[in-house]
Amino acid sequence: MGVLRKVTGLRLALLLALWMPIAAPAETPTAETPTAQTAELSLPDLHGQQHSLAEYRGKILVVNFWATWCGPCRHEMPLFADALKHYGNDHVQMVAISLDDETTRAKIPDFADKQKMTFPILLGSTDAMQKLGLGEGVPATAFIDGEGRVVAKILGELSKSELKARLDFMLGQSGKEPPAVINNLNKKKDEPMVPVMR
Repeated sequence: MGVLRKVTGLRLALLLALWMPIAAPAETPTAETPTAQTAELSLPDLHGQQHSLAEYRGKILVVNFWATWCGPCRHEMPLFADALKHYGNDHVQMVAISLDDETTRAKIPDFADKQKMTFPILLGSTDAMQKLGLGEGVPATAFIDGEGRVVAKILGELSKSELKARLDFMLGQSGKEPPAVINNLNKKKDEPMVPVMR
């Protein structure tokens, strides 16, 4: 009888061990697994009108979080303007979400003129960044596919080559997929700041 109990207990333990991976909860999204959806993110523009990122479904969407007081944001903003010219509005949409608060918001129009920002500018917060899995540091950029899924993130200042590699891949112009998450926070860029897409 004791041997039978041991065998039955062993079978039960084996069945539980086999069953546990099936019943385990799904992986929680983190900065390493870009799986956030954009449909719920709605923010005001400079005139107070609400816009949802879902408005851009069907296009590749590049969402950049920035601020007028952010030095690296000044460096990378010409790259977005240049990429939009290079790839065109038909397939790629840029959206800049400013984290400026009431003390610096008045500087946004002048900043946008100097940086030739012809794409939508929305007003956001670190809460909006966290909804896209970008943390709280600016600059930060999310790449969203035509179905509204965050497929890649660049934390910190991006380079021309990082932006081009991701857009080329998403547009089917390159077969090699770049890393889904690039963390450039607190890193110095060796690449010269030349805002020209080729």
